[in-house]
Amino acid sequence: MPIRITLDDVLAHSGLTARDVAARIGVSETHLSLFRSGKVRGVRFSTLAKLCLVLDCQPGALLAYDPNPSDLDRPGEGEV
Repeated sequence: MPIRITLDDVLAHSGLTARDVAARIGVSETHLSLFRSGKVRGVRFSTLAKLCLVLDCQPGALLAYDPNPSDLDRPGEGEV
């Protein structure tokens, strides 16, 4: 997947723990852990907005894109 979750970097910079952030945004630690590991297929904009508010960052700080030209050759999975 060319999209990487960079939440751990933002957490390290903020000085907050994942446990603190999960409690502040109202998600379980398990849910946040799955997001941190990239094992989720999507994230709600409302959750992303809460993360940005608590971590004082922009969405781009939480996600990175590693381009792979061969991704253009793969059929989509219904995403827009």
